[in-house]
Amino acid sequence: MNNRIQKLTDSIGKVIVGKNDTVIKLLSALLCEGHVLLEDVPGVGKTQLITALSRSIGGKFNRIQLTPDVMPSDIAGFTMLDPKSGDFVYRDGVVICNFLLADEINRASPKVQSALLEAMEERQISLDGTTHALPRPFLVMATQNPVETYGTFHLPEAQMDRFFMRLSMGYPDAAEEIGILERTELHNPINNITEPAITVDEVIAMQEEVKNIRVTDQVKEYIVKLVSSTREDRNTTLGISPRGSIALYKAAKAFAYIYDREYVTPDDVKNVAVPVLAHRIILSPQGKTAFSSTDEYIANLLRTCDVPAMSR
Repeated sequence: MNNRIQKLTDSIGKVIVGKNDTVIKLLSALLCEGHVLLEDVPGVGKTQLITALSRSIGGKFNRIQLTPDVMPSDIAGFTMLDPKSGDFVYRDGVVICNFLLADEINRASPKVQSALLEAMEERQISLDGTTHALPRPFLVMATQNPVETYGTFHLPEAQMDRFFMRLSMGYPDAAEEIGILERTELHNPINNITEPAITVDEVIAMQEEVKNIRVTDQVKEYIVKLVSSTREDRNTTLGISPRGSIALYKAAKAFAYIYDREYVTPDDVKNVAVPVLAHRIILSPQGKTAFSSTDEYIANLLRTCDVPAMSR
């Protein structure tokens, strides 16, 4: 594993027990300057995960609990009249940070969801004719409860497509849960991180280095074949857009970088395909009969799609 990534995962591991696969994929999204939708039940450690990441890097962390009464100005900020100077002054919203936990995004109104997703896409906010750039790195981890629908607003497919990855931590196994009990017995495990493992500047440097990872024509064709096959399948009513193929291409490069390789293999593509692609698909009635979820559909696609022979 890349040395700086190893330091980062070791630091996060002081707080999060197990879940190494989720941590690696979250770091892949960070290296690609993408954002993550974390679908999980309450209490599995979503807040601890993003807090541990921000402390391990030393970036600014903000958290907002999204409810129906949250306003777009809470997200983007607002301008107000300064009574002393007589000038209008900008007041930061929660997006002015490096790491933002947007808890229960599906409880916010569509207008607030749009304000957040606009900032994620454009990496800037515009108020009263003035543009405010967001800091680098900038990672949003939005959460939603997949089993509770009362008092929620559906996140439209067009907005789901803007998330780089959809992840799930899931319940810990028995050994991991015993470790959690022991780790939380005396104090909050987040206090185990006393200083950053790497700096914000190192993260930005790694984001630039990922862009130099080589991808052969065979792997590019494999990515396009995977994505395009979802558009012609009777099991889907909505296939994956070019935004999805771009995300898969970037994520595979990040995965190769994490494991200290200068080139991408088909296995890198396979390792990130489900979290990158599954939330971008709508299954047809026939597809819902054949597959229990879009994750299962993508997993089946990976099994049936021919893998190219590699040449460096």
